[in-house]
Amino acid sequence: MSITAGRIDYRLLHGIVQGFWCPTFATQRTMIIDDATAEDEVRKAAMRMSKPSGQALSIITHEKAFTNFKAGKYDNHTVFVIARDPQTFLDLIEIGQKIPVLTLGLTELPPEGTPGVQAGRRAFIKEEDIPVYRKIVQAGTRVEVRYMTTDKPVPISEYIDV
Repeated sequence: MSITAGRIDYRLLHGIVQGFWCPTFATQRTMIIDDATAEDEVRKAAMRMSKPSGQALSIITHEKAFTNFKAGKYDNHTVFVIARDPQTFLDLIEIGQKIPVLTLGLTELPPEGTPGVQAGRRAFIKEEDIPVYRKIVQAGTRVEVRYMTTDKPVPISEYIDV
């Protein structure tokens, strides 16, 4: 198995992810899939300073991630994937990757009046992403809303009809 878990977090790799989530999944590799970060050397350097101890860290574009997964590069690894949006995870599923659990952690609050659903105190599900979450759940991924590892996981079905 390759992907052990995924997390949606607009800040990607930060203290809570590095200190709590990465050790919880204890994977061999933490992977950030984000084009803007992968192409910004300053941001990449800052995130590398937060590299989880004992884990490899990849900060790569969508294209590079999908190419590598399709080629089987991570078939012998356990990988924890972090991205900003659910579409990244649906894209991984559609190329044949299994994602047992996806945690919706921290999202940017959209501008007032944006259609969608508040999911807990720190996450917002945009209306346009609801069909994406449905497809992820239908593919067999358990999607939960959970900011901290110590928080009770709340199924996304508590917030949207999946």
